[in-house]
Amino acid sequence: MRRRQMLRGLGALGLPGFNAAAWALPVRTLRFPRDHGSHPELRTEWWYITGQARTAEGLWGFQITFFRSRVDAAQSLQSRFAARQLLFAHAAVTDLRRGRLLHDQRVARAGWGVAEASSTDCAIRLQDWSLTRTPHGGPGDSRYAIRAGAADFALEIDASSTQAPLLQGDAGLSRKGPHPDEASYYVSQPQLQLAGALSVAGQRMPLTSGEAWDNRAWMDHEWSETLLAPDAVGWDWIGMNLRGGGALTAFQLRRADGSALWAGGSLRPSGDAPVQVFGSDEVRFTAQGHWRSALSGARYPVRWRLQTPAGNYGITALLDDQELDSRASTGAIYWEGLSTLRDEADREIGRGYLEMTGYAQPLQLR
Repeated sequence: MRRRQMLRGLGALGLPGFNAAAWALPVRTLRFPRDHGSHPELRTEWWYITGQARTAEGLWGFQITFFRSRVDAAQSLQSRFAARQLLFAHAAVTDLRRGRLLHDQRVARAGWGVAEASSTDCAIRLQDWSLTRTPHGGPGDSRYAIRAGAADFALEIDASSTQAPLLQGDAGLSRKGPHPDEASYYVSQPQLQLAGALSVAGQRMPLTSGEAWDNRAWMDHEWSETLLAPDAVGWDWIGMNLRGGGALTAFQLRRADGSALWAGGSLRPSGDAPVQVFGSDEVRFTAQGHWRSALSGARYPVRWRLQTPAGNYGITALLDDQELDSRASTGAIYWEGLSTLRDEADREIGRGYLEMTGYAQPLQLR
């Protein structure tokens, strides 16, 4: 253990010839609520909630993501002013009626009462935005309070678990590339039940009841030392809440020529059936239609054909223009938006979010 700690310390100093990412993450038992919290010993981490919310004005999409990034060059510095961890946040609302995406972002170094991410539970604050977990006594035992105000919109939403956490991959260790160190700890919480309100242009709109799945969200929590293989430029990912209570995850990491470097995912069926985990060679994304951004010039596949061992599906964006420009915080331009999932008979069987990175420029995780 001392030798490993010493080697990691040398890696943080950036010494020539040393690759700190060569350490493969071990399979381990994830323990909650501690593993809902931050893991500052690893380089990259995010808490990501996407959902569909119904108000009297109609159906909306929303997302909020908090990122934590370890600053390796600052780890050995003794000054209490050293920026050892950075926190970022993105939030967005999809306005389907008006065909527009509203979004905002935050960035700050951890500490000084401005930005904090607890390591004992999910309790994150970045300036005036926050994501806080409390026990709620139901399946999964989590209620997440989302509070974020921007110039054009605000989120005042509570998301309560209705199922136990879904451990992706091998008991929560999810491979993201051909080498053992290209992996992350990855926990999903699908079928979160929503309550509260969202505001757009100063109008506060309480969430209303409609179909049972109208006010539903999906949460991903992922942390890693090395998430992307060197020749990966980005990924395509879906998290879909299914009508019957199930959950479908699928992703692929792409090379610069568009070919798949690695893939994976899972199906949690409704009821008591076991989770089906997909191997890298069992998932295939095939683009069926594209949209080109006037902002970045990137060409995004907004309609997909997805093949998995659990079945074949169609994915369609509910709004083509759901591109986010986060160059003022994480430095990336990416597409992330509310989408539908259809079966082979073209019946809508789920809704959730599609995320696509690396189309405007190769993704660089900070």
